[in-house]
Amino acid sequence: MNILAVLCVRNEAAFLLEWLAHHRACGFTHFLVFSNDCDDGTDVMLDALAGQGWLTHIRNDGPYDKGGIQFTALKHAQKLDVVQQADWILPLDVDEFVNIHVGDGTVPALLNALPDATAITLTWRLFGNGDHIRYKDAPVTRLFTKCAPAVLHWPWRASMFKTLYKNDGTYRKLGVHRPRNPDTARLDQARWFDGEGRELDPQFKTKRLFSNFGQPNHALVQLNHYPLGAMESYVMKADRGRAVHSDHVLGLDYWIERNFCSDTDTSIARMSAASAPILDTLKADPVLGELHQRAVAWRHARFDALMQQEPFRALFGRLLMAGPTRPVSPRAARFMVQYANRSRRTDAEAATKAP
Repeated sequence: MNILAVLCVRNEAAFLLEWLAHHRACGFTHFLVFSNDCDDGTDVMLDALAGQGWLTHIRNDGPYDKGGIQFTALKHAQKLDVVQQADWILPLDVDEFVNIHVGDGTVPALLNALPDATAITLTWRLFGNGDHIRYKDAPVTRLFTKCAPAVLHWPWRASMFKTLYKNDGTYRKLGVHRPRNPDTARLDQARWFDGEGRELDPQFKTKRLFSNFGQPNHALVQLNHYPLGAMESYVMKADRGRAVHSDHVLGLDYWIERNFCSDTDTSIARMSAASAPILDTLKADPVLGELHQRAVAWRHARFDALMQQEPFRALFGRLLMAGPTRPVSPRAARFMVQYANRSRRTDAEAATKAP
């Protein structure tokens, strides 16, 4: 079975080998990786990895179509043989790690647990900063174990998902969170299941981007999402910019909506027995090992350079003063949902009256 992960990266060479080792251990058989405008050697590392035969690297340096960097890459991906030949596809980001709780923790084990599924939603579990200030060259999955509660009532973004889907022609375009451009003649045969193993209603086949919040969504599988990292890494993330909504500057608001540290989850550690030998082999390669060390040094030097600029120095100072995010109570969440729904109705009414 050909299980494909699709990834877009910029200046992520210091994290890339861990991410690839983990997902190879999880049963992904091939990786399609787009890089853009890299300064830390990520693109050179990907060229070296492509020579091993299990990864395809494409430079995505622009110009970009409407929708930005990541949408341009996914549009290009759809035309490639490596995508056309895949049995299952999952677009991911480098700060997302698949965490399967059934069987041996691999994608085939998940598919065996949901044999009727043609699409499975992997709902985020947000992992917070955990008061890590300095960037360290150590596995992300080992350093960051403080996370959001298994059941969150707000914000809705905390319940967004990525979709592992069967590449059977039902969907003709890749999407960031879900496959797009469905063949309406095939939709009746599509079977969507969530990370709890529940079959989802038809609206998920065409438009939903997030799971129902206020309920558990991770019994069979979750997507460990590490959007913040150490405070130094977050400053560098702000410098790098976003692949989607690239015009949105990262600030304290993004941090607060994701810095949940009330719970601890170490369940992904069980994959280290399978992933650690893969990572050791990658780092032992003389080319890849040297590129990794250069990327680590680049991150330290780049952070020092950013601290000479007031906007980034100010952001770092605010991060040092900000505490972890407190989960919203069900009562407060109902209050927020009430106003969110009212706002959507107002927007919809305005749209119908527009000339």
